[in-house]
Amino acid sequence: MKIDKSLLTEPALTQLPEKVLQFGTGVLLRGLCDYFIDKANKEGIFNGRIVVVKSTDSGGADTFAEQDNLYTICVRGIDKGAPKEENIISSAISRVLSAQSQWSDILATAKDPAIEIVISNTTEVGLQYVEESILQTPPASFPAKLTAWLYERFQAGLPGAVIVPTELIVGNGDKLKEIVLQLCAFNQLPEDFIEWLNTENRFCNSLVDRIVPGKPKGEKLKELFDKLGYEDDLLTIAEVYRLWAIEGDDKVKDVLSFYEADPGVKIEKNIEQYRELKLRMLNGTHTLMCGMAYLSGFETVKEALADELMEKFITILMTTEIVPAIPYKIEPKVCQRYGREVLDRFRNPYLEHQWISITLQYTMKMRMRNIPLLLNYYKEFNTIPQYFARGFAAYLLFMKAIKEENGKYYGQKDGELYLIQCDSAAYFYKLWQKNATEQLVNKVLSNKALWGSDLTKLRGFAENVTTHLSNMQMIGVKEVVSALNVYA
Repeated sequence: MKIDKSLLTEPALTQLPEKVLQFGTGVLLRGLCDYFIDKANKEGIFNGRIVVVKSTDSGGADTFAEQDNLYTICVRGIDKGAPKEENIISSAISRVLSAQSQWSDILATAKDPAIEIVISNTTEVGLQYVEESILQTPPASFPAKLTAWLYERFQAGLPGAVIVPTELIVGNGDKLKEIVLQLCAFNQLPEDFIEWLNTENRFCNSLVDRIVPGKPKGEKLKELFDKLGYEDDLLTIAEVYRLWAIEGDDKVKDVLSFYEADPGVKIEKNIEQYRELKLRMLNGTHTLMCGMAYLSGFETVKEALADELMEKFITILMTTEIVPAIPYKIEPKVCQRYGREVLDRFRNPYLEHQWISITLQYTMKMRMRNIPLLLNYYKEFNTIPQYFARGFAAYLLFMKAIKEENGKYYGQKDGELYLIQCDSAAYFYKLWQKNATEQLVNKVLSNKALWGSDLTKLRGFAENVTTHLSNMQMIGVKEVVSALNVYA
């Protein structure tokens, strides 16, 4: 049988009023943000549900409808040294609306005074300024959709909202507000609306930290369904660890009252420490390792951590090159504790966190998460970060597409093709076709449009990356990792 309302222990939760508008249907939102709201509802704290906006019509919304907008969060991991398994049927979502075919319904939610919260996760690519009319049905970009929704709310004479983007961009709330104001100027929206935007709305910087790899496959999924007693096309696995840090004051706390249900939601005046730890030590390590681990033959994060050589590489990369280069003053003990937590999370035996999935938008992640570390490492030590250089070389090799088909680019590993899901795939495809290794490395590193800096100016870095990349092509990626033992 499929998941339905008869499985709920508290059916009344499906009748709670709508209080949140959410842009995005992804597993991170469902496994973290919506998890907190569902938990608060079950404790009688928040008492509100979520209207979800899906940006395309390419499936997905029907699945929610077929399951009465219910889905299962399977929490799996180590909690205080002991294994933990928990299966939660979330009833936090009230409905899923398609922006393409139900835009008028989405705009209508702006006139509901109960909806005071907007959250989003549209990946790092989603928070970019696109010069467009907000009167389109719908506008193309997420910021333009949000601007249209806020303008509709303003015209309805309602108070503003608390807006919490969760995209992994430094100052994501500030960035989103900046883009919205740019769109106001382009669309020549009235001054009183702009004043309302600035005074009535709170754009909160936030960060999210939970590994949510999604639905398992094959036999493992069947075993889960058998154990649950039903099938769930929206089921997602999530680790025990959870953090949603939000920058805000008492007014924000009043609106986001769900924070009271779980210590994983932290609303504070400054969240910089949480952001730097997560962005650099967890995300940064992931980004530097995903190409290397995948090309070394490891499919999942836990497989790599089970390998003594890879575990050693990852540990030394994190503790000796990433931590000292974090561009924010954090107590060493805090970094050490967080580092241990990250490694334990990577080892989580319950999670099938695919390295290939971490390569999504590889170039943008490298720029946002790791290049500031590289620049700061040189500023502090003026020498080559050896582990970082190998991770960067593996990134370049992963981006070597050997085939283009219908606008999609494919690399090759052990004779099998893999899809390169990165906006820079076409750029690298052309570079690899026309350049030898040394030329390619120098052209990539000197590309200020990619990195914001000319990385060939960093003493010895280009030569080091070239050597590792050449060796990876000749003897293999894992073999290059093995050769680093001398530095350990």
